[in-house]
Amino acid sequence: MPDEPKNIAPDIEEESPEKKSRRKLIVIAVVTLLAIGAALFYWHSTFTEDTDDAQVDGDLYQVSSRIAGQVIKVYVEDNQEVKAGDVLAEIDPKDFQVALEQAQANLASAEAAAIQANVNVPITSITSSTSISTTSSDVQGAQSAVAQSQKQVAAAEARVAQAKANAIKSDLDVERYKPLVEKDVISKQQFDAAVAAAAANRASVLEAEATLIAQQEAVRQAQQKLAQSRSTAVEATKNGPSQVKAQEAKAQAALADVKQAQAKVDQAKLNLSYTKISAPTTGIVNKKNVQVGANLSVGQDLLTIIPVTDLWVTANFKETQLEKMRPGQKVVVEVDALGGRKFQGEVKQIGGATGSRLSLFPPENATGNYVKVVQRIPVRINFTNLDQDNSDHQLRPGFSVTPIVSVK
Repeated sequence: MPDEPKNIAPDIEEESPEKKSRRKLIVIAVVTLLAIGAALFYWHSTFTEDTDDAQVDGDLYQVSSRIAGQVIKVYVEDNQEVKAGDVLAEIDPKDFQVALEQAQANLASAEAAAIQANVNVPITSITSSTSISTTSSDVQGAQSAVAQSQKQVAAAEARVAQAKANAIKSDLDVERYKPLVEKDVISKQQFDAAVAAAAANRASVLEAEATLIAQQEAVRQAQQKLAQSRSTAVEATKNGPSQVKAQEAKAQAALADVKQAQAKVDQAKLNLSYTKISAPTTGIVNKKNVQVGANLSVGQDLLTIIPVTDLWVTANFKETQLEKMRPGQKVVVEVDALGGRKFQGEVKQIGGATGSRLSLFPPENATGNYVKVVQRIPVRINFTNLDQDNSDHQLRPGFSVTPIVSVK
C-alpha cells in the first residue's frame, strides 16, 4: 500500500474567538481615541487666531526747531536713550532775551497809558457834569439879568413920562406967568424962576430919555448874553456825554494796547523757551542732524526719536480669520527678536479696509483676468502691561511678532 503524502506546511494555530474580539476592541479604541484627539485639536484650534504678518508699530517723533538761531550746545548722540523733557540741544538765547526785555518795556508803557486813560474817564465825567451845571446857572443868571434890565427899562420909561409931564406943566406955568408979569401982578423974579424950572424940566426929559435908551441897550445885551448862555448850555449838554464816551473809548483802546503788549511779552517768553529743544517723549535718538555752530531755520529737522513706551502691534490677518475677532479680545504677542518673549495685549481696532485697497495703487479687479486672492486686514493690538513687560526697553518699532488672539 503506497505511502500517504506528508503535509509539510506547519500547523497554523487557529485564534480563539476571545483573541479576535479583544483585537477588534483595541483597534476600535485606537481609532476612537485618534478621532477624539483630532476633534479636540480642531475644536481647540478655533479658540485662537494667529499670524506671522505682524510687527511692532509706533509714532516716530521728528524733532525740529521752532525758531531760527545758532546752536551753542548739543546734549545727545545717535542711539542714545532720552526721557521726555530732556534737553536735546540749545540755541543762543541772547537775541530772544533782548526781545523779551523790549516787549516787557512796551508792556509797562502801555500799562501806564492805560492807567492815565482810565483816570481821565471820571475826570472828564465830572468836568462834563460841572460844565452842564455851570452853563445852566449861567442861563438862569442871564434870564434874571434880562428880567432886571426890562424892569429898569420900565422904570426909565416912567421917569421919562414923569419928566415930560413936569416939562409940560412948567411950560404952561411960563405961558400963564407972561401976562401976569407984564401987568406986574407977579414979580419978575417969580417969572424967571418959572422959566428956569421949565428949562430944568426939559433937561430932565432929555436925561430920562437917555437913561431909557441906555436901559434898553442893557436889555439887548442881557438878551444876547442869555442866548449865548443857552447855546453854551445846549452844547455842554450835547457834547458832555460824547466827551465821556470818547474818553472811555480811549481807555478801552489803552487796555487793548496793554493786551497786545502782553501778547508780545508772552510770545517773547515762548521764543526764549524754544531756545532749549526738549524731547517730546521717551525713546531712542536716531538720524541726528545737528551740530554746535549750525544756524537753524524755523521747522528744520534736527533728529528723530523712536518711542520705547507708546507702542502697539499692527497685525495683518487674513479676511478668513476675522469672523469671530472683536475689539477687546485678549492677545498674546510673541516677539521673534527677543527669543519668543511674550507680551500681553488686546485687540483695539479692526481696519476699515484691506491693505491692498489702502495701497498707493489699489487693484482693478474689473479689468483683465480675475484670480481670487485672500485679502488681509490690518488689526491694531494695544499692549496692556507694557510698562512692566518692557521695563528694560528692549521692544522696538519694526520688530516682527506673532500675535495669538483668543477669539472664544
